[in-house]
Amino acid sequence: MMPTFRLQKLWTMKEKEKQAALAEYEEAVHKFEQAAETLYKLLKEKERCEAERDRRLQDGLAVGAIRHTLQYLASLQQTIDHYQLIVMRAREQMQCRHQRLIELNIEVKKYEKMQERVRRWTEQREKEAESRLLDEIAVQRFVRQGEL
Repeated sequence: MMPTFRLQKLWTMKEKEKQAALAEYEEAVHKFEQAAETLYKLLKEKERCEAERDRRLQDGLAVGAIRHTLQYLASLQQTIDHYQLIVMRAREQMQCRHQRLIELNIEVKKYEKMQERVRRWTEQREKEAESRLLDEIAVQRFVRQGEL
């Protein structure tokens, strides 16, 4: 017979918290990956644009085109700076969620270990009771055989 674990409700609640934390962590990872990918694309665009600007400067470029290119690069740099902040915040959020997930995982493991200890203790008590019962039966048989 499997014993009832007294802290089952609490263990179940912690397990649900862990699952919710896992979902939050996965969402934070997804947001971080999206922001980092966008930042990467912006940096690649800036690199491409600067290479194009340098190539066009070598060939000779009108002042208006230079001004337009510089304005575009400045705007691109502002966007890059903005996304760097977004990536940094997303990374912090992801790390915070990961830490929470680790803490909840440890708590759930504690309850699992407690339940295992209770199960082993109960099995041991049942074996001891069965052994006492078998000893009692053996003594009764011995006594009956002695009476014959």
